[in-house]
Amino acid sequence: MNHKKSWYPKKGRVILHADMNSFYASVETADDPRLRGKPLAIAGNPDERKGIIVTCNYEARAYGIKTTMALWQAKKLCKDLIVKRPNMDRYREISREIFAIFEEFTPFVEPISIDEGYLDISECYEQGTPLEIANRIQMKLKEKLDLPCSIGIAPNKFLAKMASDMKKPNGITILRKRDIPNKLWVLPIDDMHGVGYKTAERMRERNIKTIGDLAKADPFLIKGVFGINGEKLRRRALGEDPRPVDPNSVSVYKSIGSSQTFAQDISVLEELTYKLNDLAKKTEQRIIKSGVVGRAVQLTIRYEDRTTITRRISASQYVYEAKDIFYYGRKLLEKHWNERPVRLLGITLQEVIPKEQATYQLEFFDETK
Repeated sequence: MNHKKSWYPKKGRVILHADMNSFYASVETADDPRLRGKPLAIAGNPDERKGIIVTCNYEARAYGIKTTMALWQAKKLCKDLIVKRPNMDRYREISREIFAIFEEFTPFVEPISIDEGYLDISECYEQGTPLEIANRIQMKLKEKLDLPCSIGIAPNKFLAKMASDMKKPNGITILRKRDIPNKLWVLPIDDMHGVGYKTAERMRERNIKTIGDLAKADPFLIKGVFGINGEKLRRRALGEDPRPVDPNSVSVYKSIGSSQTFAQDISVLEELTYKLNDLAKKTEQRIIKSGVVGRAVQLTIRYEDRTTITRRISASQYVYEAKDIFYYGRKLLEKHWNERPVRLLGITLQEVIPKEQATYQLEFFDETK
């Protein structure tokens, strides 16, 4: 038995929440190293009277500059502030590369925005302990993209999200159930994920000042005042969150795919092709369930020594059927497989959007068949 398995619960999950640090500013700095170490802000409008800070790096934050601050206020705090317009096409391109890296570690990846997502690594003990996996994710993001990332490790999504906020930039935090009284309950209620400004204000009026106060509050009072959402927040304050990591949750940044770890390594192309076709069919079933289409296909190959590669190809039109997914996946396999024994194979539909958003393209695609 793999001794690393002892680091994983027999029942329950191990969830990572990966959160890129100052994402837009970090991408700009990676693209232009001359910005390194200088206060940098991304603003939607460079006009000082109308501009609002979208994000800023930690050098700018040291001056007291914050997200949503007016640009003229930020420049009063730091006269040397460098301001750049957001380059969303570039950020989306890098986002796809980030999530492709996440998917090298587990197929169970749920992006929740352009720069953060959940990873379920409950079955990844052969890759190492959760801390070792988190370290390798950080290292790969730094080596390949030159981007910093904070990671929370926990038994559920809420605790993982709270943990990733505890050490920034580039931190890793483990938050176990037994850590909740000392690490979570001491935080002010404003710091709780899911509690907005107005809700926090109403809670403070009822003497709920910390997350611990909410956890210990009368459940009937909380439900009576704050409704079902209040009860959900109270349970999360207790460390309860049953939500699974859902790779099929639809977003422009998300992907849908299937992967399989083989009982025995495969080194015959025909057999790999057969497995790939099965994975394409499974992916089609998930696509139908989610009501989406995608514009790119990614192939993941993990070899016997755990070395993993991902290769991606853009489709000429939106893809949604197994035969088209298989077509592009097979092209990638034939081009990039190095004939070494394969331990895991995965295929993923990327650049996913709801089907109704692509109606025109789909009709055109159908006519060309």
